[in-house]
Amino acid sequence: MPAPAPAPVPANPTPYGQDASQFTLSFDEEFNNGFNSSVWNDHIWYAGSNATKNFTVENGSLKIWPQRDASGSFFDRTIDTDGKFYQTYGYFEMEAKLPKGKGTWPAFWLFNHIGSRRPEMDIMEAYAGGEGWGYTNSSNVAIPTTYAPTVWKGDVDGQMMGSRMYDSGTDLSAGFHKYAVKWEPTKQTYYFDGKEVLVVNVTMGDPMYIMLDLWFGSASGTPDNSTPQGKDNSYEVNYVRAWQFK
Repeated sequence: MPAPAPAPVPANPTPYGQDASQFTLSFDEEFNNGFNSSVWNDHIWYAGSNATKNFTVENGSLKIWPQRDASGSFFDRTIDTDGKFYQTYGYFEMEAKLPKGKGTWPAFWLFNHIGSRRPEMDIMEAYAGGEGWGYTNSSNVAIPTTYAPTVWKGDVDGQMMGSRMYDSGTDLSAGFHKYAVKWEPTKQTYYFDGKEVLVVNVTMGDPMYIMLDLWFGSASGTPDNSTPQGKDNSYEVNYVRAWQFK
């Protein structure tokens, strides 16, 4: 059975489950007009872009998929707004479905690199192949059901301010879900499909840029021949939106 299709684009999108009167739309990427290189980079700042094609924009979504490059290795892909869009405080929301497979590590971050500091807000990180993060289906493919929002203040000591493994109770690769954060001057509230899943009382005032990435490893383990390659197993992002507080 095919995965449920994303919802049509509203004329004036508002934050899901929030009081729209509190917000003004500041960033709206619906992925309806191809890959916009004036908004997005296709690699993280400290690395070059891998020449092997493993991402595209088509049919109103960004797709990033597991793929081996010319060396035979799975490689990380980062799509971000570093140097192109930053915001401090507000509401940030993505609608996406996640890839399957051991080693897959999709994420949606707010991030910045400021000298030696790395302030980081992980709105969604999932590790399909990690223990407790999902299950293995009858075809020996790791299925994601759990993800984590995590907050790193980004000072030199790299202090983690809060994190939670949230079990969604569903296959996150089977359909689209909304991942979001409301970022206030002294508090961050994280949401899954409009449900509050984590509150962190923390002061973080740096401007942050948006990162969408499909990396490999960490808690998800090492990808192998059981990890499905190709576009049919994409980290598929229907939209990314941000609002400022009025």
